[in-house]
Amino acid sequence: MTHSLLKSLASLCAALFIGVFASGLLSPARAADRAEVTAFLEVTGFDVALDSIALSAESAPEMLGLEAGDFGQEWTRLAARVFDTDRMRALALDILVETLDDAALDHAAAFYASDLGQRLVAAENAAHMVEDDETKQIAGQRIIADLVQDGADRLALLQRMTKAVDAADTGVKAIQQIQFRFLMAASAAGVIDLQLDADGLRAWQQEQAPGMRMALRASSMASSAYAYQDFSDEEVRSYVRALETPLMQEVYELLNAVQYEITANRFEALAYQMKGLGQGEDI
Repeated sequence: MTHSLLKSLASLCAALFIGVFASGLLSPARAADRAEVTAFLEVTGFDVALDSIALSAESAPEMLGLEAGDFGQEWTRLAARVFDTDRMRALALDILVETLDDAALDHAAAFYASDLGQRLVAAENAAHMVEDDETKQIAGQRIIADLVQDGADRLALLQRMTKAVDAADTGVKAIQQIQFRFLMAASAAGVIDLQLDADGLRAWQQEQAPGMRMALRASSMASSAYAYQDFSDEEVRSYVRALETPLMQEVYELLNAVQYEITANRFEALAYQMKGLGQGEDI
């Protein structure tokens, strides 16, 4: 179950746990207005990152030990309805107008509006919307292998980038929270017969965490290697330095939290609507 979800989500920005909402980010000095945030989403490419959440829906049946075909021809229509991109963007806007302050917005927008920033956004948008994540991962892994063989400086830059977008190393907790909420919702809806209670599921996830953390870092590295393969080392270095600034860290902490909260929200909604599509099995 974990491998399926990890593959679907690791190509998005490595994320911080949704608990940041309790850490003071709900009360910024002055929140941006809706028009400003809409423009911000476009210039940073976060709107496309949100849209790409829909691609993770394909992993849902596998997480339950099932196949999409088990739910009949309605599956594709259900997934498209639940992971409606307009709805997900609206949810993001609702949160960000209350949480994203002007200083952080202006700082990030200024970088991404630059020539380098817009080229990076174009590359990231293209990578986000590659539906065949396995092919992307294989290509990225080959690039990483070549970098290791050559002893290239770029490898260290990609490692810094991975750390910068998940400075608190809480991406695994975010993925596990999505998994937990989806499985518990599917059990409550009668889609599956979950053989673990909430405490048992948490304990099982804790056992899986070390391996997942290693897999997530490797997957994030491969995704970055793939996405930025056409950029020079100096351009990647400039990007890493930008990501490491305090205000950019604040922005990523919030955007990643929003992205994962919306993913969990949509997976829960999906679970409650899967009951009418077919029969589940023990898990």
